[in-house]
Amino acid sequence: MANVAVVGSQWGDEGKGKIVDWLSERADVVVRFQGGHNAGHTLVIDGVTYKLSLLPSGIVRPGKLSLLGNGVVIDPWALLEEIDTVTAQGVAVDPDRLRIAENAALILPLHRELDNLREAASGSGRIGTTGRGIGPAYEDKVGRRAIRAGDLAHPHVLRSRIGRALLHHNALRAGMAASPVDGDALFDSLMAIAPRIAPFLERVWERLDRLRRDGKRILYEGAQGAMLDVDHGTYPFVTSSNTVAGQAAIGSGQGPGAIGYVLGITKAYTTRVGSGPFPTEQDNETGARLGERGHEFGTVTGRPRRCGWFDAVMVRQAIKVGGIDGIALTKLDVLDGFETLKICTGYRLGGDPIHHFPSSENEQAAVEPVWEEIEGWSDSTRGARSWAELPATTVKYVRRIEELIETPVALLSTSPERDDTILVRDPYAD
Repeated sequence: MANVAVVGSQWGDEGKGKIVDWLSERADVVVRFQGGHNAGHTLVIDGVTYKLSLLPSGIVRPGKLSLLGNGVVIDPWALLEEIDTVTAQGVAVDPDRLRIAENAALILPLHRELDNLREAASGSGRIGTTGRGIGPAYEDKVGRRAIRAGDLAHPHVLRSRIGRALLHHNALRAGMAASPVDGDALFDSLMAIAPRIAPFLERVWERLDRLRRDGKRILYEGAQGAMLDVDHGTYPFVTSSNTVAGQAAIGSGQGPGAIGYVLGITKAYTTRVGSGPFPTEQDNETGARLGERGHEFGTVTGRPRRCGWFDAVMVRQAIKVGGIDGIALTKLDVLDGFETLKICTGYRLGGDPIHHFPSSENEQAAVEPVWEEIEGWSDSTRGARSWAELPATTVKYVRRIEELIETPVALLSTSPERDDTILVRDPYAD
């Protein structure tokens, strides 16, 4: 029985939330292992829309355990707000269903403020962050001055850690003409929410080890996508954590052997939020049509996503870097009605053909896509739940993608609804 890691193979927003929710029916445990509340997941279940940013997608499934691993950076105020929101929608969130790694780093108001101060100062060179403090929180974690979730249970330790953090942050703020952070006020605000957070705290690594030894099925839920990975993505236009499957073990306190199958969530076209290179972008009527049909607006930011054709070079590279065993091809229905589709099968750089996505920022911006045109389809694929319901030209498009990315399609998604999914290969199968 394989434990499954679900990761994005593009720039995020591939539809991981729906696929994780669908797979979680087969799982006992769902684990978030990186990122923070900058990564939004939208689930549509029986006509009800749930928008999650920090809670694992399995939280909407009764009887499932959801875990926030040590690799996640947690804004405790945002977490409590999200818990209150889904509770009002009828989802039970209690310590029997949600556990938080005591060694997970916290996002503080000062991180959000620093994030926005930097973006404002960067002008046209801004990265395009969500402004939620993710990057500064990871900086503090690596700089060994982070406040961790478990510190909320130890006031004397918390006060000491605040002092250490403010030595750094108030010096930074002075250089940016920002007022210093009041350590006592920060301590009081954290202690005010500590009683609500403390019941969820646990040694997640130990719980996961026990669950795995007991034969429970574990689903590791990634955020963002491979091309936003801090090492393997379009640096510096990336997030501040590793988003590839290798992080699933590190960010939850498990060894690499804990994961048996890696499923890459892959949109049938390509989107990106914010700044950075995008070789197949269609800044034209085609891009606008994809965005309108796909409702391409960020779950967290509300920003419109940039849209373009499928980039097989980028996805193939993400598959190799992330050890992806199969993909879930999502939003296939958005392509309904296009007379002709395009797939990027390679690039040209300075007139020379290349078959990889460059690591250099200037080369990423300079590559030109090599296109292959494929016949589209007029019939609707929306809601299809079997291969037999798909038009022949749709199947041809899917098969061509498989050939180009050198990886099989394990799942197909044909609408946001949970059950509008075609299972080709069960990732949990031995």
